[in-house]
Amino acid sequence: MRCPFCQTDDTRVIETRVNDEQGAIRRRRECQDCHRRFTTYERHEEPQLFVIKKDGRREQFDRDKLLLGINRACQKRPVSREKIAEAAFAIERKMRDTLKDEVSSQALGDMVMKSLRNLDEVAYVRYASVYKEFADLTSFREEIEKMFSRARQDRLTELQQSLFEE
Repeated sequence: MRCPFCQTDDTRVIETRVNDEQGAIRRRRECQDCHRRFTTYERHEEPQLFVIKKDGRREQFDRDKLLLGINRACQKRPVSREKIAEAAFAIERKMRDTLKDEVSSQALGDMVMKSLRNLDEVAYVRYASVYKEFADLTSFREEIEKMFSRARQDRLTELQQSLFEE
């Protein structure tokens, strides 16, 4: 592994940890020349995924682009980086679990929406406003009303479950 600071190839591994949640191996390394330390992450190579855009174009799936979209929706919201990374990893895992090498941008957007709904309601509405291309205030209000309806239904279900547990 090449040192990112002095570019020498002489580095050694100090510590290795397996991160099961993100499917990566984290290695702490030290350069033998400049003695600076750095971290690397290793992932096993998986088949390429492609996203089929609305206009029919095929674009290679980009994990960073997915993270960027979720980060933008969660900007200035109390959602940790870890939760955002977990959400992105779960979405990518779902896509790979289908065993298909292509997924529609619609399906990907729906997965992001579902994930954001569970993370933060404001982030969900932010993402929905761009993803669903709200044309006016009425369509925006309708989406918020759907959220309130789902929240009422969820509370009702929780109340019913707690009554059955007693």
